[in-house]
Amino acid sequence: MTDDVEIDFGEDGLVPAVAQDADTGEVLMLAYVSPEALERTRETGRAHYYSRSRDELWEKGATSGHTQSVEEVRVDCDADTLLYLVEQSGGACHTGHRSCFYRTIDGEHVGERVFDPDDVY
Repeated sequence: MTDDVEIDFGEDGLVPAVAQDADTGEVLMLAYVSPEALERTRETGRAHYYSRSRDELWEKGATSGHTQSVEEVRVDCDADTLLYLVEQSGGACHTGHRSCFYRTIDGEHVGERVFDPDDVY
Protein backbone atom coordinates (compact mmCIF):
# COMPACT_ATOMS: atom_id res chain seq x y z
CA MET A 1 0.00 0.00 0.00
CA THR A 2 1.24 3.50 -0.82
CA ASP A 3 0.11 6.93 0.25
CA ASP A 4 0.63 10.15 -1.69
CA VAL A 5 3.41 12.31 -0.28
CA GLU A 6 2.25 15.75 0.83
CA ILE A 7 4.31 18.28 -1.13
CA ASP A 8 5.48 21.43 0.65
CA PHE A 9 4.71 24.16 -1.88
CA GLY A 10 6.00 26.85 0.48
CA GLU A 11 4.87 30.44 0.78
CA ASP A 12 4.84 31.16 -2.97
CA GLY A 13 2.92 27.97 -3.83
CA LEU A 14 5.67 26.62 -6.08
CA VAL A 15 8.34 23.92 -5.92
CA PRO A 16 11.31 23.44 -8.25
CA ALA A 17 11.15 20.44 -10.54
CA VAL A 18 14.14 18.96 -12.32
CA ALA A 19 13.38 17.19 -15.60
CA GLN A 20 15.75 14.29 -16.23
CA ASP A 21 15.87 11.92 -19.19
CA ALA A 22 14.52 8.63 -17.83
CA ASP A 23 16.81 6.53 -20.06
CA THR A 24 20.13 8.41 -20.04
CA GLY A 25 19.96 10.33 -16.76
CA GLU A 26 20.77 13.60 -18.57
CA VAL A 27 19.46 16.63 -16.68
CA LEU A 28 17.31 18.53 -19.15
CA MET A 29 15.85 21.51 -17.33
CA LEU A 30 14.61 23.05 -14.11
CA ALA A 31 11.21 24.71 -13.85
CA TYR A 32 8.62 25.43 -11.18
CA VAL A 33 5.48 23.49 -10.39
CA SER A 34 2.27 24.64 -8.73
CA PRO A 35 -0.26 22.24 -7.18
CA GLU A 36 -2.38 22.56 -10.35
CA ALA A 37 0.63 21.84 -12.61
CA LEU A 38 1.44 18.71 -10.61
CA GLU A 39 -2.18 17.58 -10.77
CA ARG A 40 -2.29 18.10 -14.56
CA THR A 41 1.01 16.22 -14.96
CA ARG A 42 -0.35 13.28 -12.99
CA GLU A 43 -3.66 13.30 -14.89
CA THR A 44 -2.19 13.53 -18.40
CA GLY A 45 1.26 11.96 -18.13
CA ARG A 46 2.69 15.06 -19.83
CA ALA A 47 4.88 17.58 -18.00
CA HIS A 48 3.14 20.73 -16.82
CA TYR A 49 4.90 23.62 -15.13
CA TYR A 50 4.16 27.09 -13.81
CA SER A 51 5.76 30.07 -15.51
CA ARG A 52 6.75 32.68 -12.95
CA SER A 53 7.49 35.27 -15.67
CA ARG A 54 4.15 34.78 -17.45
CA ASP A 55 2.25 33.92 -14.24
CA GLU A 56 0.50 30.96 -15.86
CA LEU A 57 0.34 27.20 -16.08
CA TRP A 58 1.98 25.72 -19.18
CA GLU A 59 2.36 22.32 -20.77
CA LYS A 60 5.88 21.54 -21.96
CA GLY A 61 5.85 21.36 -25.74
CA ALA A 62 2.37 22.81 -26.29
CA THR A 63 3.89 25.47 -28.58
CA SER A 64 7.09 23.79 -29.80
CA GLY A 65 5.90 20.19 -30.04
CA HIS A 66 8.91 19.19 -27.92
CA THR A 67 6.96 17.38 -25.24
CA GLN A 68 7.91 15.54 -22.09
CA SER A 69 6.13 12.28 -21.30
CA VAL A 70 6.50 11.78 -17.56
CA GLU A 71 7.38 8.22 -16.62
CA GLU A 72 7.72 8.88 -12.89
CA VAL A 73 7.57 11.75 -10.42
CA ARG A 74 9.93 11.56 -7.46
CA VAL A 75 9.97 13.73 -4.35
CA ASP A 76 13.06 14.75 -2.38
CA CYS A 77 13.50 14.02 1.33
CA ASP A 78 12.04 17.38 2.43
CA ALA A 79 9.09 17.08 0.01
CA ASP A 80 9.91 20.51 -1.44
CA THR A 81 11.53 19.55 -4.77
CA LEU A 82 10.34 17.25 -7.54
CA LEU A 83 12.16 15.13 -10.08
CA TYR A 84 10.33 14.39 -13.32
CA LEU A 85 11.77 11.35 -15.10
CA VAL A 86 10.77 12.01 -18.68
CA GLU A 87 10.92 10.86 -22.25
CA GLN A 88 11.92 14.05 -24.07
CA SER A 89 10.72 14.64 -27.61
CA GLY A 90 13.09 17.08 -29.34
CA GLY A 91 14.84 19.74 -27.30
CA ALA A 92 14.00 20.68 -23.73
CA CYS A 93 15.45 24.20 -23.92
CA HIS A 94 13.73 27.14 -25.61
CA THR A 95 17.13 28.10 -27.07
CA GLY A 96 17.04 24.99 -29.27
CA HIS A 97 19.36 22.82 -27.18
CA ARG A 98 18.52 19.33 -25.97
CA SER A 99 19.23 20.46 -22.36
CA CYS A 100 19.07 23.86 -20.73
CA PHE A 101 22.50 23.02 -19.27
CA TYR A 102 24.35 23.33 -22.57
CA ARG A 103 27.29 25.51 -21.45
CA THR A 104 29.92 25.59 -18.76
CA ILE A 105 30.48 28.43 -16.32
CA ASP A 106 33.36 29.51 -18.60
CA GLY A 107 30.95 29.87 -21.54
CA GLU A 108 32.05 26.73 -23.38
CA HIS A 109 29.20 25.18 -25.36
CA VAL A 110 29.00 21.50 -24.47
CA GLY A 111 25.41 20.70 -25.44
CA GLU A 112 23.75 19.76 -28.67
CA ARG A 113 21.46 22.19 -30.48
CA VAL A 114 18.56 20.17 -31.87
CA PHE A 115 16.25 22.83 -33.32
CA ASP A 116 16.15 26.46 -34.42
CA PRO A 117 13.94 28.46 -32.04
CA ASP A 118 13.20 31.02 -34.79
CA ASP A 119 11.45 28.25 -36.73
CA VAL A 120 9.45 27.10 -33.68
CA TYR A 121 8.43 30.22 -31.80
